[in-house]
Amino acid sequence: MRTSFWVIALACVASAASAQQRVPVGADASAADTLRLTRLQAIATALTANPQLDVAREQTAQVRAQRVEGMAIPDPAVTASLDDQTRFLGLNTAQSRNVQVGFLFPFPDKIRLQNSIGLANIRSSESQYRLLQQQIAAAAGQDYDAVLLAERHRRDLTEADSLARDFLKKTEARFNAGTVPRLDVIKAQVDVAQSANDLIANARDVSNARSALNRMLGRPLGSAIALVDTLAVPPPLPDLDAVEQKALQVRPELTDLDAQRRAAQLNATLVREQSILPDITLSASRDFKGDQGTLYSAGLAFPIPLFFWQHTRGDFAETQHRIRELDAAYRDARAAVGQDVRTSYATADAAMRQVIYIRDQLLPAAREAYRVATVSYGLGGLSALDVLDARRSLLDAENQYAEALAAANSARADLERAAGAPLSTFAPGVPRE
Repeated sequence: MRTSFWVIALACVASAASAQQRVPVGADASAADTLRLTRLQAIATALTANPQLDVAREQTAQVRAQRVEGMAIPDPAVTASLDDQTRFLGLNTAQSRNVQVGFLFPFPDKIRLQNSIGLANIRSSESQYRLLQQQIAAAAGQDYDAVLLAERHRRDLTEADSLARDFLKKTEARFNAGTVPRLDVIKAQVDVAQSANDLIANARDVSNARSALNRMLGRPLGSAIALVDTLAVPPPLPDLDAVEQKALQVRPELTDLDAQRRAAQLNATLVREQSILPDITLSASRDFKGDQGTLYSAGLAFPIPLFFWQHTRGDFAETQHRIRELDAAYRDARAAVGQDVRTSYATADAAMRQVIYIRDQLLPAAREAYRVATVSYGLGGLSALDVLDARRSLLDAENQYAEALAAANSARADLERAAGAPLSTFAPGVPRE
């Protein structure tokens, strides 16, 4: 039930995403069409506009229609005949002209079982729809983070390019003063060229990430989009046992299999009844050449399972094996859900630890090393190679931090999918140090 409320809440947020701020009159027209989204709004928009969900909704509607078909009473049949002909196809010699209207009503319990089977199939289809919703939500969050990651790389690469150009100016000044060899200038020029090349590659990554996000949101791939949120360290994870218990209760895969098991059990009962219980027949007939008037009949149509071994080895056996198959699939699915939760939790926990370590240990050390190298180079104590090496180490550390932030947020989104419920509904865990 909480999952349904969560989806409804996200859908409500989507309405806020659709009414975005517009640029004042006279501003750039391209900026006026830019969609501004938070991470939560992106997920909500994907849950309302992604075409995959339209497919799943139509499939559920088909299952609802199939339930009506299963419960349907057969249409009446009208039969007209010319009887007692004195010769073959001697229609004008017929002694009677009969018209009959007949009805065949299935035994009432068969209709009840068909209805119950239809409801179980609807529940199964709705579970598959909820599963797709959770997958779309997780994928939308990951695509949102991918755009943030590409843009953060662009910021870091732009800063690195600026540092490389500043270093090139300093190196050229020292070369003109005769304190460094020509080789240092060449190395600095190569570093500037490498920075420019990295920015070109990053422009491709940003474009591809935006296209993927637009597709997830059901928008034209080239549409302008601006992300409001930034990459940040996610909050602490909840307790693993609580997440696993919740997943075993609400995961759509389990509710889907449970509904399929219910439908299989009902189908086994229906197959037996179809082989034993009678159907009700009603008819009205009239001979338009005689004077007997309309005659009515009512009766029962009994199936006779004379060749019973065909049933016990055939349709009866098939339904029982289907039930056992689904029982085994359900047991395996419970184990798979538990493993999925634990794997996702371990991934999210490791990503959180890496983010905190890089933020508190690696990144400050790399920044300090670069600062010392540049100061020492300015005083003539280090070579250009040492400064370039320190700058590359700093850039690598910044890249690692950005990657770790994106991985931590994506891992948290995947854990939320594995839990089958928002992580905000759980009690907060102990922060990792």
